[in-house]
Amino acid sequence: MQHRGSAAEVSDALSECEVTSVVALTALKATSRGTIVGRHPSIRSALSTLERVARSTCTVLITGESGTGKELAVAALHDASPRAKKPLVAVNCGAIPENLIESELFGHARGAFTGAHAARPGWLAKAEGGTLFLDEVGELPLSMQVKILRVLQQKEYSPVGDSHVQRSDVRIVAATNRDLLAQVAAGRFREDLYYRLNVVHVHLPPLRERTDDIEGLARFFLRSFCDRLDRSDLVGFSPEAMATLRAYDWPGNIRTLENAVERAVLLSDGPMVLVEDLPPTVSGAGRLSQPPPAVTELPLPDTGIDLRGAIQEYENNMIRQALDRTKGNRNRAAQLLGLNRTTLVEMLKRKGL
Repeated sequence: MQHRGSAAEVSDALSECEVTSVVALTALKATSRGTIVGRHPSIRSALSTLERVARSTCTVLITGESGTGKELAVAALHDASPRAKKPLVAVNCGAIPENLIESELFGHARGAFTGAHAARPGWLAKAEGGTLFLDEVGELPLSMQVKILRVLQQKEYSPVGDSHVQRSDVRIVAATNRDLLAQVAAGRFREDLYYRLNVVHVHLPPLRERTDDIEGLARFFLRSFCDRLDRSDLVGFSPEAMATLRAYDWPGNIRTLENAVERAVLLSDGPMVLVEDLPPTVSGAGRLSQPPPAVTELPLPDTGIDLRGAIQEYENNMIRQALDRTKGNRNRAAQLLGLNRTTLVEMLKRKGL
């Protein structure tokens, strides 16, 4: 356990922290959805591309793992465009049940289905004149992909249960953490829609590939949460805590780092955030002492196997066990599975668990 230091040591650390903060922390872009922070060339390149294409109406495909800041990148694009004063509407395609996604996107007429007592506009209508952000676009069923293609090609759509065609003036930006070309090859994503979406491609790297940004991001989140939670007594991270943050591989990327810092601000006695204030999964206290089961040793049946189905079943089984062990606590279940809570919630909705 680290010791918290004398007043003089803390003062010296604070002075060093303030100097380091000025050098290490670069808020590249303030957006309507938050601030993009980082110095890595890939982030600067991504922002430069978004700024260059912002004034056009072309579609943009943003790729990257969960938690890499795709929504902030979309906000930067929208804010720099002539559509900035119009709505930016974000839709998580993986969180909407397949039987509801058409009416959610396109709206529906009165009486279109049981319970449709009044006409209702969809997300496309709500984004009129602005930007529609289709997050996790790779989760769209094929039946919906062709309807999105119609919007992109003909700028029109029809609400569910309505034969009237409505014109659409919306810029569509899509994001995914999947390999869409692999999805195309597997027949799960339309090739024509892929090329329509991929006019401009921006990739956001995982945090483990931009470790020089971890310190700046951590200090940014610390300052933000200290202001929000009235923790003026917290002055920074101990060297050991910062080294621990830099050494972790952050499977949930920036979102997980933000959650870790928020937890530390809530639990730390101050004046410095110590290693023991960090989540056990980050500090090492909660890491598994035994390797995961050697699933590679399972024999392949002579008749073959439905590999995707087997993987899905294994995944579903692990999720159920985690929820059973934590008595339904999704935060703790997500920690057991090495997932961010929002990722687990999205998976539960998508799988119907």
